[in-house]
Amino acid sequence: MRTHHLLIDRPIEKGGADMGPMGGELFLAAVGGCFMSNLLAAAKARQIEISNIGAEVWGTIADSPSRFSALELHIRADHLDRELLDRLVEIADRGCIMMNTLRGKIDVLIRTGVTA
Repeated sequence: MRTHHLLIDRPIEKGGADMGPMGGELFLAAVGGCFMSNLLAAAKARQIEISNIGAEVWGTIADSPSRFSALELHIRADHLDRELLDRLVEIADRGCIMMNTLRGKIDVLIRTGVTA
């Protein structure tokens, strides 16, 4: 992580001190962060102005062994043409190392939304 440090912990009810996110939470954040950095880079390279863009990532957990069985990404932006957002999402999906790692191994659904 270059020069960055991050405290990872468990919630109190799971025996931790709740001083940081758990590994699974970091996994979801890594997927969202990787995806969004690629999306924003694609927009910048194309000189596309984006306002109030965001992502939410949800994971479906399966047991025995405990793991993510599916992921869902919701990408939304204000005042952006829907087709343009979908194109940027497609570019980000192809460029994101996390998505490329997960492709074919876990179900990933990406939804987009634009507000006027």
